[in-house]
Amino acid sequence: MLRTRASLSTWSQERSMKWLVLLGLVVFSECIVKIPLTRVNIMRKTRSENNMLNNFVKENAFRLYLTSSPGSNITTYPLRNIQDIVYVGNITIGTPPQKFQVVFDTGSSDLWVHSILCSRRLCSSQGLFRHRESSTFRPTKRRFCIEYGRGRMQGIVAHDTVRIGDFVSTNQAFGLSMEHSWFEGKPFDGVLGLSYPNISLTGGISIFDNLKNQGAICEPVFAFYLSKSKPEGSVVMFGGVDKSYYQGTLNWVPLIQAGKWCVHMDRISINRRVIACNDGCEAFVDTGTSLILGPGRLIDNILRLIGATKHYVSCSTVNTMPSVDFTINGINYPVPAQAYTVKDSSGNCFIGFRENPVNRSTETWILGDVFLRQYFSVFDRGNDRIGLAQAV
Repeated sequence: MLRTRASLSTWSQERSMKWLVLLGLVVFSECIVKIPLTRVNIMRKTRSENNMLNNFVKENAFRLYLTSSPGSNITTYPLRNIQDIVYVGNITIGTPPQKFQVVFDTGSSDLWVHSILCSRRLCSSQGLFRHRESSTFRPTKRRFCIEYGRGRMQGIVAHDTVRIGDFVSTNQAFGLSMEHSWFEGKPFDGVLGLSYPNISLTGGISIFDNLKNQGAICEPVFAFYLSKSKPEGSVVMFGGVDKSYYQGTLNWVPLIQAGKWCVHMDRISINRRVIACNDGCEAFVDTGTSLILGPGRLIDNILRLIGATKHYVSCSTVNTMPSVDFTINGINYPVPAQAYTVKDSSGNCFIGFRENPVNRSTETWILGDVFLRQYFSVFDRGNDRIGLAQAV
């Protein structure tokens, strides 16, 4: 078939457009770096250990404040616990690279890992950073301390090259633990904070901001997909959003204020009856917290309404239990009973709601992994907002 000059021109333009679209898709896909996350258990979930878990939650709660002793270069950051189940992923630090499994945490801003500087014998059970083996390591004299109810982690701030997938952050500030308690034998080597830099302890630029400033990230966003049941399949992605991990519309929620991943929540209801957050409240969207945390009296009310006894129900009743609906920015986000209950080894089902022991003047909730397994979450630093959509 012969083409006229006009038809050849049109065909050429259409072909060029197709190539441009294809090229754009290729470039966009190269902008997104995905880090596989593995779901691991920290603590067994049995009724006999219920009191231990209750005490653990209370004693290790994040108090959301920074404190510093006058005249001291040690900053105390009371970090809330990472409870029960965590999602860990690999990063490397140093030259040549040393691999570490860390928790990617939207509730803090700093990267820290265990190190050979740790003075305790039990530190040898962790993945330890060996600073003498890195040619790009640069120490500082700055110290920091993270306080816990049962102990603390303290260390020094250093700089080195950090790699997250294909992203490379040079001269990155991070913490090296020198002494700690509670972390012995836990299935991760440190924490990588993804909150805003205003709550940073190390005094340096956070790793996400470093990558953003270096132009390594196409879009200043990162996102989480947390698998509902399998240990594998979860991811954290940087630089863009892969739409294959969610269905429907991505709903954007503005932050209450830039500086923390906290949004306004309209209400919490069961069967259309408001049972908490009656006049609106604040909610932290936190990947470093396993459960959903709220004020004790309201948690007790939720447990009573769903028929739980000391945070447990018979697993045979789960299919008849109601969803708990979280309304955020006018949109309902139901969390069904199958999502907020976890079967333990004794055949009972543990309820994933816990008291937030932080006494605040305003009603505050922490939407942890129990919520985030249901909803794909996007953290947009460029526009100070969080996107939520039904996870696949």
